[in-house]
Order: sequence, then C-alpha cells, then structure tokens
Amino acid sequence: MLLRLQDVTKSFEGTEAPVLRGVSFDLDVGGMLALTGESGSGKSTLLHLVGGLDTADSGVVAIDGIDLTPMEDSGRAALRRGTVGMIFQQFNLIPSLNVAANIAFQARLAGRHDKTRVEALAARLGLADHLRKYPEQLSGGQQQRVAIARTLAPQPKLVLADEPTGNLDEASADTVLTLLRDLVGETGAGLILVTHSDRLADRMPRRLHLRGGKLT
Repeated sequence: MLLRLQDVTKSFEGTEAPVLRGVSFDLDVGGMLALTGESGSGKSTLLHLVGGLDTADSGVVAIDGIDLTPMEDSGRAALRRGTVGMIFQQFNLIPSLNVAANIAFQARLAGRHDKTRVEALAARLGLADHLRKYPEQLSGGQQQRVAIARTLAPQPKLVLADEPTGNLDEASADTVLTLLRDLVGETGAGLILVTHSDRLADRMPRRLHLRGGKLT
C-alpha cells in the first residue's frame, strides 16, 4: 500500500465546522484516483495534508507506512523533495530559468538530476524544441507541461495534482491529462487528481467525492 488515510480530521481557526471530518481511504502502489467535490468541500486541504504542506488535527496520513502527522517540518520538506510530487493549477515556474532548467529544478533539489531523463520527459511532452525558451515565451498548455515534467523528473512515488488543467481550454486539458496519466503510469507512481470537472474525473480509474468534509 502506498497511501493510507485513517479518520483524518482538520479544522482551521475561524471556521464553524471542521474542513475534514473522519476521512479514510487507501491508495495502492500505482493506483490512480480523481477527487471531486464543490468548492470548500476540503479537496485542496486533503491534498495538502497528503503532500505534507499541512498537518492533520487527528488521524493517520501514511505514505509507505510512515505517518506524516507527527513529522517535523524538515521531514515533510524532505518528503516533498523526493517521494511526493505536486502539480498545481498555477504553473509556478521560475521566470529566470529556461525550460530545461525548470524541468531539472526539483530533481536537483532531490539529488536525482539526470540530463537524459530531462530530455526524455521534454520529448514526451512536446517540449524538445523549447528547452532554451523561458516560461513567458510559452503558451499556458506548454507551461503546464513543463510543470508536469519538473514534478516527474525526480521520479516520485506519489503525484498530487490540484486542478492541473484549471487554466486550460478543454482540448488542452484533455491532452495534458492524457500525458500525465501515461507518464505517471509508466513510472509506477500513484496519482491523485483533484478536479471540478466530472468529464476529467470520469477518465480516471477510481473516483472519490468529498462533501462537507466527508467522503461520499
């Protein structure tokens, strides 16, 4: 088992009710699922707990059998460098770095930089002719592909994608999701896709729905 959540709760100061209330599910090695729900249902909060960007109030969030909840910030940061990769709706590329350097950035932090892998990812994502360009010279779809390549370069065990196609038109979104699924599948990593789109969620092999902080 790659990921296990057991009775996870999370509240924020100033909110009347917990954002997450006793959430439990498992994800096997290589498993893929879509997480859907209305705005405010707790989707991004759940992803942040799994990615170590925040900590649960109670319950277990375990990756490879290691519970993240009691971890120090340094331990969760190390997890994000190598074990968990995150893709966001905002591309978060570094404007001063060209495409090749942006793709290599996360792998360098993890001590896993491999120039051959960077070039292979760029080729698969249609970026081979853009490696010397800078983010501002790319379309939105191309920038999201760079973000995907950057996340996959260190070969994480789990990829978390928070509305990764939210800024793209429908055709570009379909293309990006296909590439993401194919590339993650080839590495054997797990994938959790947060999306508002029922159409995209239906393309994933498994789907969970959050409502009022609970899975339905």
